[in-house]
Amino acid sequence: METTNTEDSPILRKRKLEEEDAENNDGVNQEFAAKRCNLTRTCVHEVAVPSEYNSSNEESIHGTLSNPVYNDEMAKYYAFKLDPFQEVSVACLERKESVLVSAHTSAGKTAVAEYAIAMAFRDKQRVIYTSPLKALSNQKYRELSQEFTDVGLMTGDVTIAPNASCLVMTTEILRGMLYRGSEVLKEVAWVIFDEIHYMKDRERGVVWEESIMFLPPAIKMVFLSATMSNATEFAEWICNIHNQPCHVVYTDFRPTPLQHYVFPVGGAGLYLVVDENEQFREDNFSKLQDTFTKSKRELGNKSADGKTGGRIAKGGGGSGSSDIYKIVKMIMERKFQPVIIFSFSRRECEQHAMSVSKLDFNSKEDKDSVEQIFRNAIDCLSEEDRNLPAVELMLPLLQHGIAVHHSGLLPIIKEVVELLFQEGLVKALFATETFAMGLNMPAKTVVFTSVRKWDGDSHRYIGSGEYIQMSGRAGRRGKDERGICIIMIDEQMEMNTLKDMVLGKPAPLVSTFRLSYYSILNLMSRAEGQFTAEHVIKNSFHQFQHEKALPDIGKRVSKLEEEASLLDASGEAKVAEYHKVKLEIAQLEKKMMTEITRPERVLYFLLPGRLVRVREGGTDWGWGVVVNVVKKPPAPSGSLPAALSASRGNTYIVDILLHCSVESSENGSRPKPCPPGPGEKGEMHVVPVQLPLISALSKLRISVPSDIRPLEARQSILLAVQELEKRFPQGLPKLNPVKDMGIEDPELVDLVKQIEELEQKLYDHPLHKSQDENQMKSFQRKAEVSHEIQQLKSKMRESQLQKFRDELKNRSRVLRKLGHIDSDGVVQLKGRAACLIDTGDELLVTELMFNGRSTSFLYLSL
Repeated sequence: METTNTEDSPILRKRKLEEEDAENNDGVNQEFAAKRCNLTRTCVHEVAVPSEYNSSNEESIHGTLSNPVYNDEMAKYYAFKLDPFQEVSVACLERKESVLVSAHTSAGKTAVAEYAIAMAFRDKQRVIYTSPLKALSNQKYRELSQEFTDVGLMTGDVTIAPNASCLVMTTEILRGMLYRGSEVLKEVAWVIFDEIHYMKDRERGVVWEESIMFLPPAIKMVFLSATMSNATEFAEWICNIHNQPCHVVYTDFRPTPLQHYVFPVGGAGLYLVVDENEQFREDNFSKLQDTFTKSKRELGNKSADGKTGGRIAKGGGGSGSSDIYKIVKMIMERKFQPVIIFSFSRRECEQHAMSVSKLDFNSKEDKDSVEQIFRNAIDCLSEEDRNLPAVELMLPLLQHGIAVHHSGLLPIIKEVVELLFQEGLVKALFATETFAMGLNMPAKTVVFTSVRKWDGDSHRYIGSGEYIQMSGRAGRRGKDERGICIIMIDEQMEMNTLKDMVLGKPAPLVSTFRLSYYSILNLMSRAEGQFTAEHVIKNSFHQFQHEKALPDIGKRVSKLEEEASLLDASGEAKVAEYHKVKLEIAQLEKKMMTEITRPERVLYFLLPGRLVRVREGGTDWGWGVVVNVVKKPPAPSGSLPAALSASRGNTYIVDILLHCSVESSENGSRPKPCPPGPGEKGEMHVVPVQLPLISALSKLRISVPSDIRPLEARQSILLAVQELEKRFPQGLPKLNPVKDMGIEDPELVDLVKQIEELEQKLYDHPLHKSQDENQMKSFQRKAEVSHEIQQLKSKMRESQLQKFRDELKNRSRVLRKLGHIDSDGVVQLKGRAACLIDTGDELLVTELMFNGRSTSFLYLSL
């Protein structure tokens, strides 16, 4: 047991529990149990406690805050032995204290939620179970209805038994009840927030923050989440705003181990990159990289022969769909079904499903059962709706054991698909990532059709948290020895990128709090007046995280100020002047190169052998040698080997021999510059570079051998470049854009003149002649320290609270101007209407309604 006290924060107490894994292997063969007997289930328990808190629980029955146990009759008994994290969570619940359970998907978090419901029933109290998705709410309602009889459902689409003791609802419904002061909440003892990590969602995350803030202090909370790296910080926030203890029970133990394979699109075979012991297999990764190099070479040869061309299809057609067909067929042949195939596009889901529609995985009896269930389900639809293509085309797929699941389907179709998958009548399910958000429908195998997704801003690699969420669907506890994850990739990846995605820790939960017109109007219209917009801003998780970081920033400033006081300040004025001139020259040269590197000006001078300097952001690659210039679309962002990225519109790629580190060339990852300095070993490699990354052009050209594939030929060029750098210690002579390149643009001529005057000023400066390196280094470090101190102090002065206050003031002005509130802040008729619209742009819809443009929407919303 460990006790840690932190300043200005609740007391945190930790303990770690371990138990042999071999004890609970029901349904798993003994051989596999013997293999895993050396693994342990671990559980870390922490608790955030408010100052001067005194527990009223008896230690003999409930243990202590730091060591909760329960030694009395339980509200619910299970048919299996509870894992350590479940035992600790149950003990925390019996203490009538809030708890955050952070565990991998399929670890058994639902058992904790069921216990909280059983406690509420035992104590004759009500309980609310919230989820982020309607589909998840529907599933939880079905499951809980079988376990507990008095269960209701409220999703906005459907309302069943709204007066039940246990209400399952979406989080938006709960927030609406809190805003309106529903009488139901006076009888509620527990609120369960499933998938609480959804709070970092940009659009809907604020719903969770507001719901948690508005809950009465008497109500205790159960938070269920996939693994969260800052769970303790979240618990401290709960403790801070509700003045009650909040326990954190964390485990990263996965009941069913996973094996992660990579399948190269257009290739053949699977490569095991991470085994069931979470060991990364670098040898297999190297073989995987070789297949891409070989495929690219073969593709290039075919293109040169005029037989074929273009990149490998990613999905939706061509080799992408044929690869899906091969993978699904292989999975069925090896008895690895059921399988969930995740795509990040609805269209791709449907196209991939159609590409395997010729396969048939169901027997005659299964097909009859599927048809009967399907017909019974759609009987509730009207005749016209039954004839919709989306309904008619689904049955043939379902009879073959294939299904599609995404948010664009009719709700009745999604429910049928979920039911058939649970009953084992769907063997291959093509779904979007929302299917992984809490739906308790595990499979033996999970396939990712892509490692990139569009997040609203850009195409990026999926994060480790997203990968954990989706891959967690693989491996059914008690049925499978291991789960299988297959990742399809159509481009080379850096080893660290893949390793971070598969084995990395999930990103911390960061607040996405914002003030919406909906929230402001509802807060203004509350009869009690106990919560104001100012109160919500102060108590938000966003403000809590900002204030929590301030002490660390203060310590960093003190350390930097101490360092600055020790640095030599003699001759600082002269050094500052010299440094300022160098900075001005660099800025003017950067502006000049932007004009010079326009294709119509620079291409004539980019002949083989020309020495050019390359800079990518803050990375200086040094001088390189031009080999060739080609006009083609830039390589996809992140592909390797890929053109160093700069601008999307640039279509010219310059192949340049650059001095690269040996490590980057050996492991097949993206080339990296060789660090300067004596004894540093590197090799010259051809790197594709886009025009805007060329930072200087030299007057000098050297001879380039006709064949630069041999290492000796490339190293001879390196020696020639190094010899020229020794010959010109002040720097290689550069092309003058006016005299050498013949550019007569008046703006550029003026730029060149300014640079020449500043360079002359630099050469005449005393420090340029003496080159006192120690003095220069001392000042440069002091300048860096001073700059960092200024930035940190600015961050400390910058109040997030003031930002939200300004936003509140501006939004209130808009509401007054539109007539939603009056000059005294009293909500008017238009404002009361906007308070009821939480599924769209409340101001726009209200204006349409009151202008007579959207009468039908009024009935739908209200």
